[in-house]
Amino acid sequence: MASQEYLKVAEALSLVLNGMAVLAAELVPIDDVLGRVLAAPITAQDNLPPFANSSMDGYAVRAEDLQGAGIDTPVSLKVLADIAAGTVADVSVTEGTAARIMTGAAMPQGADAVVPVEDTNEPWRNSERPLPDRILVSRAIKPGDYVRPIGEDIQSGQVVLPAGHVLRPQEIGLLAALGVSQVPVYRRPRVGLLSTGDELIAIDQELKPGKIRDSNSYAQAAQLKSLGAEPIYLGVARDQESDVRRKLAEGLDQGVDLFVSSAGVSVGAYDVVKAVLEKEGNVGFWRVRMRPGKPLAFGSYHGIPYLGLPGNPVSAMVSFERFVRPAVLKLGGYTEFERPCVEVLFQEDISSDGRETYVRALVTRTAEGYEAISTGSQGSNILTSLVKANALVIIPEGVKKVKAGTRLQAMMIDWPESVF
Repeated sequence: MASQEYLKVAEALSLVLNGMAVLAAELVPIDDVLGRVLAAPITAQDNLPPFANSSMDGYAVRAEDLQGAGIDTPVSLKVLADIAAGTVADVSVTEGTAARIMTGAAMPQGADAVVPVEDTNEPWRNSERPLPDRILVSRAIKPGDYVRPIGEDIQSGQVVLPAGHVLRPQEIGLLAALGVSQVPVYRRPRVGLLSTGDELIAIDQELKPGKIRDSNSYAQAAQLKSLGAEPIYLGVARDQESDVRRKLAEGLDQGVDLFVSSAGVSVGAYDVVKAVLEKEGNVGFWRVRMRPGKPLAFGSYHGIPYLGLPGNPVSAMVSFERFVRPAVLKLGGYTEFERPCVEVLFQEDISSDGRETYVRALVTRTAEGYEAISTGSQGSNILTSLVKANALVIIPEGVKKVKAGTRLQAMMIDWPESVF
C-alpha cells in the first residue's frame, strides 16, 4: 500500500475501517456480555411465559360466573384455594368458585380470567390476609382479563435476537429468562497502547525540567475501556527505533489486535514511529486534514493494524474519537461507528485554518433547539477545555471564519441528562 499524505478526514476514516476485520466469535458467560455484539442469532427454546399466569393479585375465576356483577350487584363465589407464585394448584375452578392467586402464579384448571383483589370485598390491605370462605366480586370481566397467556412474549422456536445485535441490560434479562447462560459474541479487541518520547515520565514521578507525565496512556486506556476493549499497556518507548521495536514486540507476544501509539509520527528528527512502520510494516497515510490532529499515521506492524496518534493530549483524544473508536468498534463486531450528532446554533465568532476543525464545546438545549459555545482555549495541549466539553463542534473543511449564529453539526461525546 503506497503511503498517502494529507487526506480528508472521511478519506482517512474509510481507509482505517477497510483495514479492520471483525474478530472471531467466542462463547462467553452471560454476566460478561454487556455491550458486546452477538455473533450468532438467539433462538428461543422455551415459551415466555412458559405457562399461563396471573398479572395481578386477585382471584382466578370463570368469567361467565361474573356476568352482571357490579357494585350494587356483587356475585358471591366460594374460595377453593390460595395459589402462590411458584406453586401449581391441585384444584379446578368450577361454576360458582374461585381461587385466590398471586401475581405470576400459574392459572388453575377451569379458570379463564382473574379479578383484581381491589374489586372484591377482601380487606386486601391486611398484611396477614387470611383466606376467606367466600368472596364478593363487584366487577364483571371477560375471558383472558389479567391473564398472561403461554408464549405471550416469545414462542419456542422464535429468533429473538439477530446476529449483530448489541447486548444491553434488557437483552441480558431476556437471555436469562430463556435460560441462555453462554452467549456467542465477538471477541473483545485487545489494543496495545504505546507512548513515545524521551520527555515522558511515569505519573507518580516528580516533575523535572524538560519532563512531562505520560497522560495519553491513561486517557486512551479509559477511552478503550468505555468501548469494552482490553487495553494492553506497553509503556513508554524512548525516541529510538530499537526501543519502539522492543515495545511493539511485547505487544505481538501478547496477541494484540491493534496497536495505538501517541507521538512519534510527525516530521521531527526524533519522530521514530513512522520510520519503524516503514521498515517493518507499512504506512497507508500519515497526515490528515483535521484540527487538532494533523499528524496521524495508519498502517500495520507485522500484519497488525497500527494507528499512530499525535502526542499532544487533546489532539490524541480527538484523533482517537475520529479514528480509533470506529476501528475498535468494527473489530468488536459493531456496524454503527459514529457518535450521535445534533445541529447547534454556535454562539460566538471563531476562526479555523481551513482544515476540518473540531471545536471543544458545551452544548445546551433551549426552547428553540440546541446551542453551543466553545469551552475556552483550543490549544492542543489544553486538556481542561476538553474536560468542560460535552461535544466537538465540526467546522467543515474550507471554512476559515464562522460567525456567531451559524448552524453547525456537533458530535456528542457525552449525552448529559441535564441537557437531553
